[in-house]
Amino acid sequence: MALAAAVQSTQGWSAETEKKEAMSKPLRIRTNYYQHFDADYQLDVPEEGFGGWKTADLEFSREHTAVVVMHAWAAGQKYEDFPGWWRCVPYIPRSNAILREVFPDLLAKVRGSGLTLFHVVGGGDYYKKLPGYQHAAQLGGGPLPKPEQVAMDPVREALDAFKAERSFVGAQNKADVDRGFKQVDFPEIARPKEGEGIAENGKQLFALCKERGINHLVYCGFAINWCLLLSPGGMADMQEYGVMCSAIRQATTAVESKASARREGAKEMAMWRVALGFGFVFDVEDFKAGIGGAA
Repeated sequence: MALAAAVQSTQGWSAETEKKEAMSKPLRIRTNYYQHFDADYQLDVPEEGFGGWKTADLEFSREHTAVVVMHAWAAGQKYEDFPGWWRCVPYIPRSNAILREVFPDLLAKVRGSGLTLFHVVGGGDYYKKLPGYQHAAQLGGGPLPKPEQVAMDPVREALDAFKAERSFVGAQNKADVDRGFKQVDFPEIARPKEGEGIAENGKQLFALCKERGINHLVYCGFAINWCLLLSPGGMADMQEYGVMCSAIRQATTAVESKASARREGAKEMAMWRVALGFGFVFDVEDFKAGIGGAA
């Protein structure tokens, strides 16, 4: 019995040692970056002299990098589920396609690679009872207090009402949007697993990063030019803590305008902004290939 216990202990130590050694080996991932120089003043448009999008094989730390799934919501599988929501948020069908076609293999590869996986949530209380959220709230505190607000007046209130009716979301859509958010939940493919941190704001996400030694977050989810950049726990939030923030191009979509939607121009501009102001942009196949091995 003593010999068997000793062998089992040695095997456990060996497996743990191998895991630590694997985690310490850097990753090499083909990476997109943007060369925002040199403007050429011999051209009619000097910015056309920029180098633009480039690629390089770069090293990343498996220990200090985490993937973040942000605002992946179950927002109905068909138009009839929430017609008003789909009318004013028409990236929902694109996000559903990404959840079906990109997330399954991507998240399986991330979970199998040893990389840390976090979830950033919002829009309801569907996550509040999960251990991953309760742990993050214990580390970083609960919901942040709402900042003090300026005094309102009838003119300002009328302007807010005008925007809500004429700009977004539209009077005819509000009831469906409200109904959708009352039922919001994780889509099954993006539901957190045991041990994965769940944060609803930057303070909680920073606490998770600090606990696990993370200094680089790679975002996927919805939408890249809205929530992923500016919502609590998004890139602007996390940059304040010194965290590098990158994105996976095929694992997100954008809020598009009438003019940009056909070519997804708003998404392209957001990718440029990420690459220039926050971190890097990965193509999903390159990312999956890179995290599967060491540099």
